[in-house]
Amino acid sequence: MASVEQTSRLIILVEDNVGDARLVREALDNSAIPCELVVITNGERAIQFIEDIDTGSGLGPQLAIVDLNLPKQPGAEVVKRMRASAKCKDVPVVVLTSSNNQIDRENAKRIGVSTYIVKSGRLSEILELGSVFRDLLGLSNDMEK
Repeated sequence: MASVEQTSRLIILVEDNVGDARLVREALDNSAIPCELVVITNGERAIQFIEDIDTGSGLGPQLAIVDLNLPKQPGAEVVKRMRASAKCKDVPVVVLTSSNNQIDRENAKRIGVSTYIVKSGRLSEILELGSVFRDLLGLSNDMEK
């Protein structure tokens, strides 16, 4: 049985801001993370994506990056659906949000978020997210370029 190439990862990014999605892609590229990045722009579509994974024969993502503030369904609902999913329940989830609210942080921890990151306005800090993603994917931080 053929499998997905070991070096390639499926990462879902649930983010409605095009600029933020571009910066996440840049952080992944800058950290040499070989991946297919699927960008989903609202919570309702993200939940449908997870449900499609559960009913299909494919594998789930290796990492999910989710904004809390999304149209149609909040990011917390997306994470809850992932944790209830047969194929996505163990996927590391990074909340990448503009909210620094302590209640949001506590709720994220309670629903099983792996890492909570407040979006930075500094490009250097955004690019450093690649090392966080590498760690969660179990990749060595010795990048080969």
